[in-house]
Amino acid sequence: MGQSVESRLSIWAGAARPKTLPAAIAPVVVGTAMAYGEGAAHWPSAVCALVGAVLIQIGTNLANDYFDFVKGTDTAGRLGPTRATQAGLVTPTAMRRAAALVFGAVLIPGAYILWRGGVPFLVIGVLSILCGVLYTAGPCPIGYVGLGDAFVLVFFGPVAVAGTYYLQARAVTANAVLSGVAVGLLAVALLTVNNLRDIDEDRAAGKRTLAVRFGRTFARIEYTACLAGAALVIPGYLYAVTGRYLFGLIPIAIFVTALPALRCVWTQTSGPVLNRLLATTGKLLLAYGILFAAGWAL
Repeated sequence: MGQSVESRLSIWAGAARPKTLPAAIAPVVVGTAMAYGEGAAHWPSAVCALVGAVLIQIGTNLANDYFDFVKGTDTAGRLGPTRATQAGLVTPTAMRRAAALVFGAVLIPGAYILWRGGVPFLVIGVLSILCGVLYTAGPCPIGYVGLGDAFVLVFFGPVAVAGTYYLQARAVTANAVLSGVAVGLLAVALLTVNNLRDIDEDRAAGKRTLAVRFGRTFARIEYTACLAGAALVIPGYLYAVTGRYLFGLIPIAIFVTALPALRCVWTQTSGPVLNRLLATTGKLLLAYGILFAAGWAL
């Protein structure tokens, strides 16, 4: 008996990994808020940036689903959420085509972004898609050699935030870049939970993430440092430098709400528990973006 429409939609929704989408949404929210705070918000650009970022993230997730299966990284003993290709819910061919289709759809908002922002955004778009595929594809995948953290920090941080800001304000500022670092750090925290959960499976598959290279304690320190840097250091520094945006200190509250997550990352190794921590970290990232945006716009 074939799958129902609802079942197929559920499978593809799961393959898109919605818990990771805050990493694509938060940078656009922050960049737009900063442009708004300078009286330079441009809503068509903001919407296109958001749609483009989400599509690239989904395309990357689908490509990862396919290539991790092909490389044998995803196995029946996987601790993380179900991967559609590995579980036999979607054929490898269908997953590969879906990834290509989603990446192709980026051309729709991308055409407007290119028209408004020029060639630099063509370079950013191509590199983002290329790195999204090469994260798990090719003879030397980014995520398999310990470079995933750097990739996430740069592309989900300064590139995404400053790019969104520039698309609207037609300029790049040091504050936009630094704010991007904060968002990027939280995106790295999201990745760190994933790598901490999968450390044994990744080691067996030859996937040399930083967690595999340096161990669980390193991953826990990395997670803690990312949260502290994003929620405490950068908002405080931005306020000290600008002397403005007192409400920009609001994101500091995220660190307080993150204390249970920090306790969890330091005490738990259970796959299901770390899966819940992954979802919690995604929520913290999205909440940070919203609070930062509210504080900067007030």
